[in-house]
Amino acid sequence: METIEEHVFARKRWVLEKMLAFGFCQSGDGYVLERSFLDGDFKAVLSVTEKGKVAGRVIDTTTQDDYYQLRQKNATGAYVNTVRAAYDRLLEEIAAACCQEVLFASDQANRLTRYILERFQVEPDFPWEKEARYQAYGVFRHASNRKWFALIMRVKRAVLDKDGNPALVDVINLKIQPEHGDALHQLPGVYPAYHMNHKTWISVVLDDTQTDEAIMQWIEDSYQLTK
Repeated sequence: METIEEHVFARKRWVLEKMLAFGFCQSGDGYVLERSFLDGDFKAVLSVTEKGKVAGRVIDTTTQDDYYQLRQKNATGAYVNTVRAAYDRLLEEIAAACCQEVLFASDQANRLTRYILERFQVEPDFPWEKEARYQAYGVFRHASNRKWFALIMRVKRAVLDKDGNPALVDVINLKIQPEHGDALHQLPGVYPAYHMNHKTWISVVLDDTQTDEAIMQWIEDSYQLTK
């Protein structure tokens, strides 16, 4: 399940100079920030690894214990909601001060986006960005007919592997020749398309299982098939 911190920082990249200026201190191989909020009743401890992975603790300063209700979905009282909202505002403040925004959560998705811009002069649009669940869904369209030739989505791994895994991954949907489907589905990280025709579209996980070069060729094919 995505944590509060992962949700806020999913489409952000840390800038070290900004982190240090904001008050992060080096700790081992990563960086740590401590901030009080809600008039000092709570303390947030945010840790960022060298690779940008974020973890957070919220501590009740009266008891010095972790405020575990923060992460319990069934904890919905007015007080816990106040703490959640204040913590979320603090994380957004940190993100604005210490990060730069990127279009997608995964590095591979952002690299492929740059390739598509260079090759086809196409940038993604985000038609569902007002809905939190779909705001990271980027569509790449032909300028002439507005048809999609690629769609990058952030989905639960479980929708691909059918194993209940709640981890979120970026995938790209691309059009293929139907006769190529069976062979492509045998490749690691390549699946029948999520939410699209399984015979004519594939979903490719953007976690570097497949190389940029391989996916770029499939993007080229999809572009030609949808012209």
